[in-house]
Amino acid sequence: MMRQPARTSSGRYVSRLTGSTLAIIMAGGRGERLKDLTANRCKPATPFGGKFRIMDFVLSNCVNSGIRQIAILTQYKAQSLIAHVQHGWSYLRGEFGEFIEVVPAQQQMGANWYQGTADAVYQNIELILSHRPKHVLVLAGDHIYKMDYGPMIAYHVEKGADVTMGVVEVPASESRHFGVLTATEWNRVTKFSEKPEVPDTLPGRPDTILASMGIYVFNTRLLEMLLREDATHETSSHDFGKDILPKAIAGSLQVFAYPFQDVKTRAQSYWRDVGTLDAYYEANLELVHVEPELNIYDEDWPIWTYQVHQPPAKFILDEDGRRGLAINSMVSAGCVISGAYVRESLLFSNVRVEERSTIERSVILPNTRIGAGCVIRGAIIDEGSEIPNGMSIGVDREADAARFLVTDKGVVLVTAEMLRRITS
Repeated sequence: MMRQPARTSSGRYVSRLTGSTLAIIMAGGRGERLKDLTANRCKPATPFGGKFRIMDFVLSNCVNSGIRQIAILTQYKAQSLIAHVQHGWSYLRGEFGEFIEVVPAQQQMGANWYQGTADAVYQNIELILSHRPKHVLVLAGDHIYKMDYGPMIAYHVEKGADVTMGVVEVPASESRHFGVLTATEWNRVTKFSEKPEVPDTLPGRPDTILASMGIYVFNTRLLEMLLREDATHETSSHDFGKDILPKAIAGSLQVFAYPFQDVKTRAQSYWRDVGTLDAYYEANLELVHVEPELNIYDEDWPIWTYQVHQPPAKFILDEDGRRGLAINSMVSAGCVISGAYVRESLLFSNVRVEERSTIERSVILPNTRIGAGCVIRGAIIDEGSEIPNGMSIGVDREADAARFLVTDKGVVLVTAEMLRRITS
């Protein structure tokens, strides 16, 4: 069993560490496992939780942790993410050395775009060094969680670590989606394998593995050395998980794991990789539970975002068969439920549902219109979709598969482009 980090660092000590840390957020991935949901946006820009984007969670973690120097590395279909960050995250004060910079891929090191996660950071190494941080915190921009990075950075310093990796426990059956670690009782990492088919499991727990969260703390000069050395190898994939970390461990550097656990209970904290449509669907619907594991109402750790100013949600009509109702659901601003029934669903902003329609266990993204007499069950309806009157979704799997995309677990993804194809 891994040792939980001791809770010894004072708040002032931690704040000094976070104040001298630069966060690099990797936001250039295609999000291919989300299929058509990322056809026109990168994964970190995907809406989540009724009013947020996935990126808002890692940005909120940084700001709430006292990290106010942040660079976001983009590449794939980043326009909506860039606009979101410009609109909602421009309040940091440059005169105090605070910033959130969106850094596009610029072929800084030759004719190639980013070849891997490590290459993305390497191509921006001069930008990183110009800010002279003591530590660099490398973060994935596509996970849902709330985490104070301060104690992790303090743990890194107290251990005298060269590299510290945030880790969570996940089922061994999911190993092909994660980097998998092997660590000693004292959290020293002895092995790292990227997406292995046969992973090392935890001692006495053959069904559980230790997975990387895509969170790394580096000493700045060491990071520079590792990246420059990796860039000289033409056979390298220039990836943190495949190249940098395995070589660091094999080279006898001090690499430690930081378990993402509740300090008091040692229970694993909430963390979701919403990289598949089923995972994305389930994580959104978890929020409508009475007491969801992810508390987005937490005033002590707010999730910041940009949102268009819209009127409150409205429920209208009160007749048999035409009654505006939402039960065990989350309904965002700007929504109008007009004589329709919504159950166990999450509606993002500016969704209109017309009379005699029924929505059950579905995720409806912003600016969607659902016509009269529709039935929608177990679906994700993408942003800007217009469901015609009388359409049924999630009722006949064979019919859905012919028109839309159906996951292994039966969730139906509907996009505006799919609807145009079948109605044109």
